[in-house]
Amino acid sequence: MDFLTEPVGLSHFLAVGAFLFATGVVCMATKRNTLGVLMGVELVLNGANVNFVAFASPYFREENLGLEGSLLALFVIVLAAAEAAVALAIALNYYNNHSTIDVDKANELKG
Repeated sequence: MDFLTEPVGLSHFLAVGAFLFATGVVCMATKRNTLGVLMGVELVLNGANVNFVAFASPYFREENLGLEGSLLALFVIVLAAAEAAVALAIALNYYNNHSTIDVDKANELKG
């Protein structure tokens, strides 16, 4: 059980970020519900955030590149909140008009 005593490194954070990203992509590809697709998008963005924060850590970088990973992660969180608000408004409007939120039935675009 030597792997339980080694410190957490950059590769561990990248593995968690890749897992979140892959889970989000699979969720977006397989869900037929609009809310399920939105959850997949959020997982993809959170996977990117884990990588940004890992690269921002002073323990994992040799030189300062001028961009802080935590600042980039903050921008991604703000973008995700705005995206979720707009997407939920669209989903609620579509449900009010068509009584379904099934992605396959969303084939008309009229204003």
